[in-house]
Amino acid sequence: MNYQTAERRRALAGDYAIGLMPPTARKRFEQLLLDDPHLRAELAQWDTHLASLADPLSAQPVPEHVWQAIVSRIEPQKLHVPARRPFWTWLRTGAVICSLLIAVTVGLLYTRDNVQYKATLLSGTEQPGLRIEAHTDYLQVQPLQLAALDAGRSLELWAIPVDGKPVSLGLIPTGGDGMIGLSKGQQQLLGPHVVLAVSLEPKGGSTTGQPSGPVLYQGPLAAL
Repeated sequence: MNYQTAERRRALAGDYAIGLMPPTARKRFEQLLLDDPHLRAELAQWDTHLASLADPLSAQPVPEHVWQAIVSRIEPQKLHVPARRPFWTWLRTGAVICSLLIAVTVGLLYTRDNVQYKATLLSGTEQPGLRIEAHTDYLQVQPLQLAALDAGRSLELWAIPVDGKPVSLGLIPTGGDGMIGLSKGQQQLLGPHVVLAVSLEPKGGSTTGQPSGPVLYQGPLAAL
């Protein structure tokens, strides 16, 4: 099968990200990911798009004039004229709205600037297990559907460069929720073509410097 056409690669990455790929095809696709950074980037785009679908939507207040129009249609025999408000009331309301807009904008800019990459790590059955956000000098880890862990075991996070061996980034916090600090060398490893993987290790992590247990979750980093 020709894997080099853009349409075919995009379709394969989409099937893998959504979970439509049969087990045999999924294993073959995962082998392709190890040697093809562009295919990993294609998969990262799919993961980012799919992860954004789970983001909650904020409630938006309905303006007063909209309610007035609705009530007027329900009861057309009554004349609904909004009461006029003093000028100082509108001035105060405008000031509050401006303050809120500035606070929200600054908060969004700070958060976006501070997060450089993110990844959703999937299990072997394509279930999302962890969400990871890469900040300047630490990783923020959030559990999604994390499997229960025995007391004598630890989950260790690895960065797999395009042409290098896995490098440990540290242990996943207990319960999967928390932060992992990054050294200067670890910070330099992170990029849009790096795959993150989580292996099951003895308590305290691998003693060999390389993954010694099965890989439970993996996924590519995507730039924001």
